[in-house]
Amino acid sequence: MMPAVENIVIGIIAALHIGILILEMFFWDKPAGLRVFGLTQEFATASRVLAANQGLYNGFLAAGLIWGLVPAAGGANVKVFFLTCVLIAGLYGAATASRKILFIQAVPAAIGLLIVFLS
Repeated sequence: MMPAVENIVIGIIAALHIGILILEMFFWDKPAGLRVFGLTQEFATASRVLAANQGLYNGFLAAGLIWGLVPAAGGANVKVFFLTCVLIAGLYGAATASRKILFIQAVPAAIGLLIVFLS
């Protein structure tokens, strides 16, 4: 039962990061991105390339989490590594950019780590 819960939580976190990738790489300076990130059009236009870079990194986090779901890929070690990366990125983002990143990124990663450790 617990491995199924673990994989579902990790899958949700990976999907979240794919969503962030899409927002940052393709919709940063569009109405959806402006609304989600609370940006002005001027700032979004000026920072579009940086946001795309951030989005790519979120894609790598998602890819690593998905990789951890493949049984032959290293299992728990891969999951722990990428969940820790997500947690650190979320803590840093919450401290430097927006406190809501703590709840969107860091808390789910911490929950995922707890579930992996309990499995």
